[in-house]
Amino acid sequence: MSPAQHTLLAAGEASEHRTLIIILFSVFVAATLVITVWAGRQTKDAADFYAGGRQFTGFQNGLAVSGDYMSAASFLGIAGAIALFGYDGFLYSIGFLVAWLVALLLVAEPLRNSGRYTMGDVLAYRMRQRPVRTAAGTSTIVVSIFYLLAQMAGAGVLVSLLLGITSDSGKIGIVALVGVLMIVYVTIGGMKGTTWVQMVKAVLLIAGALLLTFLVLLKFDFNLSDLLGSAADNSGKGAAFLEPGLKYGATGTTKLDFISLGIALVLGTAGLPHILIRFYTVPTAKAARKSVLWAIGLIGAFYLMTLALGFGAAALIKPDEITASNKAGNTAAPLLALHLGGVDSNWGAILLATISAVAFATILAVVAGLTLASSSSFAHDIYANVIKKGTATEKQEINAARYATVGIGAVSILLGALARDLNVAGLVALAFAVAASANLPTILYSLFWKRFTTSGALWSIYGGLVTAVGLVLFSPVVSGKPTSMFPDVDFHWFPLENPGIISIPVGFLLGVVGTLLSKEEPDKGKYAELEVRSLTGTGAH
Repeated sequence: MSPAQHTLLAAGEASEHRTLIIILFSVFVAATLVITVWAGRQTKDAADFYAGGRQFTGFQNGLAVSGDYMSAASFLGIAGAIALFGYDGFLYSIGFLVAWLVALLLVAEPLRNSGRYTMGDVLAYRMRQRPVRTAAGTSTIVVSIFYLLAQMAGAGVLVSLLLGITSDSGKIGIVALVGVLMIVYVTIGGMKGTTWVQMVKAVLLIAGALLLTFLVLLKFDFNLSDLLGSAADNSGKGAAFLEPGLKYGATGTTKLDFISLGIALVLGTAGLPHILIRFYTVPTAKAARKSVLWAIGLIGAFYLMTLALGFGAAALIKPDEITASNKAGNTAAPLLALHLGGVDSNWGAILLATISAVAFATILAVVAGLTLASSSSFAHDIYANVIKKGTATEKQEINAARYATVGIGAVSILLGALARDLNVAGLVALAFAVAASANLPTILYSLFWKRFTTSGALWSIYGGLVTAVGLVLFSPVVSGKPTSMFPDVDFHWFPLENPGIISIPVGFLLGVVGTLLSKEEPDKGKYAELEVRSLTGTGAH
């Protein structure tokens, strides 16, 4: 039997148990909608909608941050990357985890002390409000949409596998369904609803990964050497599968791509808008710090388990079967569940349905967090402070956020339909690169450089954003390869799949150049206030 036929059989097994699968999906969606409606009824003002009333404990927020961070890329993309490329695929796990140390040491506490609802609050504290808030809002929306692409692509792949949908129109319909659900979550529940959904999802995801890890290790009598040896043999690559260089070592270009990806992953988290706004949901800076420590522990444990998921899939499933199901390997984890339970058995179908429902939960929770971050930034930064010049009421601001949610949802559905065949971990890495190029330099300069001016902030945000997005548009991610967004055309001239190695230094450099060339004098009194506030929490909301 060919790999393609084997995969169709797996999909057929899932389709035979379609009722079970639909029931599990429906139960999760219904449960999360109940949570969202309950939380929505408690959302009385802007602080509730944007920051959940700042009522969550460090542990609760750590759980929610984990739920927000462990996206479709973590569960589907990394498992697929390890299953296909072995050692090189694990780079994503390492990069995503190490990034938290940067977030903890540099931004978590100062950001919680300095801002109110969005990244724009921190920048506008000591600079000209309107241009800086416009730039921050624009950057937040662009980064969030890049990240949303990955989740949408993951949703399309996952549900298509389960329901045996092979047509492009069916996959696009699934992407649209996820988009509609995320719009409902955010418009009704705000930050409170989104946080509770993320907490529930984090527990489900860790439990699901733990179950698969246990079953994989049980299959190999808890002998890691046997697991890795079987993965190497079954991959067809032999010992090279367990060594660096399978994906990122063939040429000088791929080695550069490796460095570029690593830089983007490590620096990106501290500039991700949907992660940054989570620090505002806790009552104190101490709780913000504690939530990051909890997040590091939970996320670290999960990323260790991705080793078992990826190498387990490589050991038990032929690589051709994985790529026949999805070219980028995004279905490796669900297929692993099916094989562990037995391809022709009820247990296989039940395990596949359960793990896929957990992955779907993952996607829904993350898209809700991303949409909330971008709609909040539009409403609070652009609508309330730029368009209305600070005269908008809280009710008007929240309504603007809800309308923005619908608009951002529509754009995400459209782009997600185009990105359905790309590896979701790679797509998320692009969002990290854009965040590290546009947001991180401006945040760090605002918090720690007295001389920094409004011009420097604008040069940094727009320059980093245009460089990163421009290089992505002309990279192999968009055209020129069978796995590109547009595989039938080729207009790429930038050789790397991740722009971080160029765009991140450009973002930092432009912040310096823009500041030194501007004639405006920085407000040193405001900087002194910000310094005291960011380090001590005095006067924080």
